[in-house]
Amino acid sequence: MPIMKRLPHDRHLAATGGIGELQLLPLSPSATTTPTVISDWKRGLPVLQAEGLTLRELRVSDAPALLSLLTGHHVPRFISPPPTTMEGFERFIAWTERGREAGRHVCYGVVPDGYDIAVGLFQVRQLDPTFGTAEWGFAIGAEFWGSGLFMQGAELVVQFSFEAVGVHRLEARAAVDNTRGNGALRKIGALQEGLLRKSFLRRGTYLDQALWAITEYDWYRSKAVWGAKFN
Repeated sequence: MPIMKRLPHDRHLAATGGIGELQLLPLSPSATTTPTVISDWKRGLPVLQAEGLTLRELRVSDAPALLSLLTGHHVPRFISPPPTTMEGFERFIAWTERGREAGRHVCYGVVPDGYDIAVGLFQVRQLDPTFGTAEWGFAIGAEFWGSGLFMQGAELVVQFSFEAVGVHRLEARAAVDNTRGNGALRKIGALQEGLLRKSFLRRGTYLDQALWAITEYDWYRSKAVWGAKFN
């Protein structure tokens, strides 16, 4: 993707969508996730956990790892260019904190079990003043492709968006050529609603994007189907 189009961000990290580069695994309905309990996420994001990973707010100490992992040859293929310096990532992390405090933006760092640094991230940003409609994206370091981190983390982020933030409709945009990204969106229950022709400029070429959306109703219906299939 990107899964998301370019977002305003102090001219630093744009909408991220590296899921198109992942070796995706099926989402496991048996994964144990922590319940979302928070009085006000704008004061600080709650830590979310599933089998194999933790999602937490980004820290300035994550900047060196993100620079190393998200600026390789493969990761930026379907995303807007990330910062090219550690200072750029530090400014991006500060921007995400301001966006969270203002209630406009959520950004989670992806921390695999056994690590203390973020190796990727999820972003969710409001598309209307009430945060009823939002847009999301994702990127992860190439060495973690095929690990299942996306599908585990996506379940946590979508659930958090619906239950804690109050999102009703979650949108994503994925380059048509991003076959893994489009497949991942389908797996989590999103529906393709249209084609955005020549809507994303990447390396001098305009790419077509698929517009995907998952509503709160879609999400809980898909979870019911997983339960029926695996129980």
